[in-house]
Amino acid sequence: MVSVTSVLKAVTLFVAELISSITDWFQSEPGWAKLEELEETELKTTGGVHERHTAKTLWDKTGAVVMVVRRPGCILCREEAAELSSLKSQLQDLGVPLFAVVKENLGKELDFFKKYFSGRVYVDQMVGLYIFLGFRELSNMNIWRAYRRGFSGNLRGEGLVLGGVFVIGPGDQGILLEHREKEFGDKVNLLAVLRTARKTKDHVAR
Repeated sequence: MVSVTSVLKAVTLFVAELISSITDWFQSEPGWAKLEELEETELKTTGGVHERHTAKTLWDKTGAVVMVVRRPGCILCREEAAELSSLKSQLQDLGVPLFAVVKENLGKELDFFKKYFSGRVYVDQMVGLYIFLGFRELSNMNIWRAYRRGFSGNLRGEGLVLGGVFVIGPGDQGILLEHREKEFGDKVNLLAVLRTARKTKDHVAR
């Protein structure tokens, strides 16, 4: 007898393949990010009072690690959010804050996402931080990797535009690390994030 779990896995694989075939039509090769274009992006705070800030305020004085989230309900995004959050104490020692940016405020979706991410979360409704990230394909292996590790997710919200991670230095130091997802669940190297974050501290100390 076929179990419910087996049926759900088969359906999930079918949906994954369908999404992958659709995104193949939209694949593009975006250019590398330009700091002057990123820093003027308007971001809105989440939670209680909704304030507006330019993205530059996130990193201008101290530098920052910024996770640009493909979709807060995505199982793979939650996995990467948890892994980046494991660096928070080390980043705090360096004086480098950790932020996340989403393109939609879906209410409870953000509340659930914040259970995995320990930094502040902002909304980029004009997708100014996403324009360099483009479209790519979905990897079933990445989904099962996160599923086996106990992560869960859903399909709510826009999910075709990929995410990434930036490490941006203070002042005029610029973009020090730019990780753009090549496929869904293509995670940033955590050691590279820490090594790059140390460069921001060296810059501030001068």
